[in-house]
Amino acid sequence: MKTLLQRIEPLRLFALILLGLPTLTVFGLGVLWLWQTGNLLYWVIAMAVFSALSYGLQHWLAWRDRQLLDEIATEPNPDWPPKAEAVWQQVEKLAETCDPKDWPIEDASWILGLGRRTLDTVSQCYYPQAEKPFLELNVPHTLLIIEQASRDLRKDMTENIPFSDRLSIGDMLRLHRWKAKAEQAYNVYRAGRVLINPVNALFGEIWQHLRERSFGMAQSELHRWFLRAYIRKVGYYAIDLYSGRQPVVMDEATKPAMAQTLVSHADLNKIEQTAAAPEEPLRILVLGRTNAGKSSLINALFGKLTTATDILPDTTHTITPFVLQREGLTQALIFDSPGCDSTRFNEKQIHTAALDADLILWVSPANRPDRQTERHCLDALRIFQATQLNRRLPPMLVVMSHIDLLRPASAWQPPYDLSNQQDVKAISIRAALQTVATDLAVPVEQVIPVCLKEGRVYNVNDALWAAILHHQDAALRVRLLRCLDAKKRAEDWALLRRQLISTGRFLWSLPDRLGKSSGE
Repeated sequence: MKTLLQRIEPLRLFALILLGLPTLTVFGLGVLWLWQTGNLLYWVIAMAVFSALSYGLQHWLAWRDRQLLDEIATEPNPDWPPKAEAVWQQVEKLAETCDPKDWPIEDASWILGLGRRTLDTVSQCYYPQAEKPFLELNVPHTLLIIEQASRDLRKDMTENIPFSDRLSIGDMLRLHRWKAKAEQAYNVYRAGRVLINPVNALFGEIWQHLRERSFGMAQSELHRWFLRAYIRKVGYYAIDLYSGRQPVVMDEATKPAMAQTLVSHADLNKIEQTAAAPEEPLRILVLGRTNAGKSSLINALFGKLTTATDILPDTTHTITPFVLQREGLTQALIFDSPGCDSTRFNEKQIHTAALDADLILWVSPANRPDRQTERHCLDALRIFQATQLNRRLPPMLVVMSHIDLLRPASAWQPPYDLSNQQDVKAISIRAALQTVATDLAVPVEQVIPVCLKEGRVYNVNDALWAAILHHQDAALRVRLLRCLDAKKRAEDWALLRRQLISTGRFLWSLPDRLGKSSGE
């Protein structure tokens, strides 16, 4: 300020004071008149009230703008695997703790610095043992993250920030420089106002303080939103790439995510149903112990007998596919399997099948209290699934079969109201539900009591189908991740093949190129 005063000629300063003196005199005389008439206190109160209302309105407008900005915040993808959801929490934490003072917009280095910190946060979660996890990200992935984050951020700014499409970066930098000079000149004016009219200066300073706080709050919120939006966009696409949800090559001609996978294509070929499923079918895996009614369950879902296993129980030697079509259900492949307590049971094969499954139906007989083998197989399956952090766990329903054999075995008069305290059969079914849920460590609402005996099929077309349809959305999300994983593997091989072909062509033509170069 001292330097600025030295640059101003005294005569120019005196001329500026003369220019503003009439206005200041009118204001001073007005205050004097209010004091003489006894209205000065009322004027002060009115000024304080209106100033408070103005400040409150500015504060509310800033809050409203903050709410509008929060509504366009990037949200995590509901189709992400569990590990990605945990990584997103770290990205959110970084966004919440980001201080605008540390990342001034006028300094362009914040783009690379903040983007690098976000990528470090994501890569640290995926490569915790790496010395520099950020370096695990390859160059095409890095370019793709920048491309997608910039595209989305540009769209959000254009649609939600007024005049953002008209204001250039040069304009912003010039405004920043002009702002500093204007503030210096205004400080000189404030100092002179204190000398000429202290009362006016006092109220003016109070109003200026309130106004600066309210407008400064809005500016700070906009700055904070911009930085948080940038962090979330970069983090979102970094998670997408690290979790294998997006290929490096973004080609419109690339096959869709729901295209038929190779494993489903092979399964459909077994039953000559390739043409029936142009898209990837839902894969339902039926598991359980021997003679629990797995094949009978599949027959009941079809509504008719389909294989010899309907008559000869436990003749399933391998995992056998069938096409299941039902109104309201996405076309599905349903797989019969050997009993978990039989000699034909292959744990590794079952785990592989479960990894490719979108919904699991576990069949457990209500009349068999010895469920230790079932629990052991289920626990082994859960441990295996827990290691698949880039996949969602397929929903599982426990189908409690043979409820007609519960006491009293001779009584069978469906339908049964399980809340009926007078019906002995209903009480037995309800008790069996609780026992099965406890023995297999599943929520009781996921246990569906059914009867699969021929001529006594009960609770399949209503309760069981309702439960399957209820879990269909969750199963479709599992299918999406499974298809994306298969698609990425296929595209990685296709990309590698193209790279090797291009390298081979280059090496083949290299002698000719060297010959031409030497000839020249």
